[in-house]
Amino acid sequence: VNQRKLDQEVKTLQAQAAQFAKQTGQWITMVENFNQALKEIGDVENWARSIELDMRTIATALEYIYKGQLQPTCS
Repeated sequence: VNQRKLDQEVKTLQAQAAQFAKQTGQWITMVENFNQALKEIGDVENWARSIELDMRTIATALEYIYKGQLQPTCS
């Protein structure tokens, strides 16, 4: 009787361990996906900063050209 109880306990424990391993694998996948998403957000942020700097440079150049056209020419 004790052996049957032990066998049943072993089967239950094995099933629970397998379920825990499966769940742990899912958690690991979720964390890896989250890390990848954070990296992509960082990439987009860097790209946006680069575009913003380029746009400021262009705006400054256009403003400089525009102001140069407004000044009277001395001929």
